[in-house]
Amino acid sequence: MDYERIIMGIDPGTNVMGYGVLGINGKKIDVIVMGVIELNRFESHYKRLHRIFERVTGLAEQYLPDEVALEAPFFGKNVQSMLKLGRAQGVAMAAVLCRDIPIAEYAPRLVKMAVTGNGQASKEQVANMLRHLLGIPEDKIPKMLDATDALAVALTHYYETGKPAVVKGPSSWKDFLAKNPDRIAKRRQ
Repeated sequence: MDYERIIMGIDPGTNVMGYGVLGINGKKIDVIVMGVIELNRFESHYKRLHRIFERVTGLAEQYLPDEVALEAPFFGKNVQSMLKLGRAQGVAMAAVLCRDIPIAEYAPRLVKMAVTGNGQASKEQVANMLRHLLGIPEDKIPKMLDATDALAVALTHYYETGKPAVVKGPSSWKDFLAKNPDRIAKRRQ
């Protein structure tokens, strides 16, 4: 099926990385694919990063997304974990940037709020809401909810980019008149 727009969502991770792809036609949203990249079998962090690059590149080639949305790393107490997560996110970004695909990042709290209305929602709540919003059969929800988290990031991007743009008006009457000289009425004498 041809789509007007394809959005790929990525939930970065160094043990499990989730991905989800949405196809958009007008207001209709289809789940094209969702899944995870399991990285536990690789001992070396660098081999994991290489695998992330390979798989994200492959997903971009296969599904040809118009845009990619990533979940931004959250700030935790473990600096080593944050560093590794940031590297995983950076490698995923590099894989899609090599294909000139625009990227957007969303904080985990914003994603949960956009999908469930609760910025503190659990992975299970996010998955359940996606099931209802996107018509996903319960048996099609993967056991590893990193996949639904990635789908939630893609859906958040769809919501965020669909908002009407706020047009900033003139800052003063002087500014308005300078930009609209044809709107100034001439005095009659």
